Amino acid sequence: MDFALEVNKLCKAYKDTAFKLQNVSFNIPKGSIVGFVGKNGAGKSTTINAVLNILHKDSGEVAFFGKAMTDDAKYIRNDIGVVFDTVHFSGELTPKKLERVMKDIYENWDGALFLAYLERFHIPADKKIKTFSRGMTMKLSISSALSHKAKLLILDEATAGLDPVVREEILDLLLEFVENEENSILMSSHISSDLEKVADYIIFIDNGKIILSEKKDTLIYEYGIARMKQSDFDTLDKSEYLSARKRGLQLEVLIENKKQFTRAHPDIVTDNATIDEILPMLTKEESK
Repeated sequence: MDFALEVNKLCKAYKDTAFKLQNVSFNIPKGSIVGFVGKNGAGKSTTINAVLNILHKDSGEVAFFGKAMTDDAKYIRNDIGVVFDTVHFSGELTPKKLERVMKDIYENWDGALFLAYLERFHIPADKKIKTFSRGMTMKLSISSALSHKAKLLILDEATAGLDPVVREEILDLLLEFVENEENSILMSSHISSDLEKVADYIIFIDNGKIILSEKKDTLIYEYGIARMKQSDFDTLDKSEYLSARKRGLQLEVLIENKKQFTRAHPDIVTDNATIDEILPMLTKEESK
């Protein structure tokens, strides 16, 4: 399998806090959308910044398209589009003026493609960016990232705070981007419904560690939440579940193989699991 991004044993510690990235390892296969999820402070943004060399890493290896990222690796940066949750363009610029700036930065900048995105998203080319709504600025940021022919798009909470209509437009664009099976996306998001619509894989991070990396369809269709009384839970072997937590008068138990568990315990109700349910179970919030 070919990878757009390979991260191996990435570590980063801070002098003034106990938080640290601990041997973070994952891969982004070409042609895929990978969701990156975790609680606030779990390490998502720190990982992305370290991967992009914005933040100095203590140790570990990062490779884009099989080549190591370094400070002077301009040829790699041309192939990467990055969109953060806040816009870093000057508010005094208009999209038309921004286009001139970007043309001087990126070797593969496609002005005609950028203007096509502006038209598609109804972004006014002559209005200052500071007058735009958050949805408009996010669409502008993604349009800019795609207009220099990036092969890997990295989004850090780019859809946060957007209304459902704007998010749907952006998700459609992301799906188009990976249609050729050469382009890839790493997408950090708190909005699990977005990831359930478009992601191929989901990576869970907690307290600076990768705790699970799995195909999205496996999570949704094979994992499950079993709901039971304490007396039923007491009969389970620890190998039959990943984690458990008490909710009111019953227990919720995270199951890795729903069909196998149901065959073994036909009287216990076992439902499909969502990403929103899996994350707190894995991070053991309220766990038994």
